Amino acid sequence: MKLFTKLALTASTLTLGFAILNGSSASAAIINYAFTVDSPITKGKGLFSFDDSTFSNNAIPVALVKSLSFQFDNDSNLYTEKDDTEYPNYPLVFPTLSLINQTPIGLQYSFYDKANPSIYYEINGYNTNNEQKFAISSPNNQIIFGNVSYSRVPEPSLLGGTLMACSIGYFMKRKVTLAKKVKA
Repeated sequence: MKLFTKLALTASTLTLGFAILNGSSASAAIINYAFTVDSPITKGKGLFSFDDSTFSNNAIPVALVKSLSFQFDNDSNLYTEKDDTEYPNYPLVFPTLSLINQTPIGLQYSFYDKANPSIYYEINGYNTNNEQKFAISSPNNQIIFGNVSYSRVPEPSLLGGTLMACSIGYFMKRKVTLAKKVKA
């Protein structure tokens, strides 16, 4: 019986901890995400940011992406939010509700290839079979699918605070070690 109680307490603590980590912030914040696209013919990496206080009150809340940069591997062209085919109303970011896919957001971004405008790319953050899709449409109407993955980029203040706390800990440990050597 004790084992069951400990497991239940551990499970509830972890659940609450993850809920707090993934919860919305109480105040407005600029949220940064890195994303990668992977298809059979091309791969690429990008970054985007949005203000989490600007989500609409629609059935599916959306927020306008504030900044976006994306580049395919081995390609010198840099794509930004202004390259979206429906700019300035797009690109958009929205929350996702999939329990299998742990990404809490999705990106909607469509753009033409700068070197060959007959090629069209679309990052579709709406989950399809618990995957977020990347599509390439070629001039001969061939569509090639790939996947998109996201990872949240920590805020610089959080990284700075962590670095400062570790530095203070290191210097305190060093001070204690030196004090022990002086007493000996």
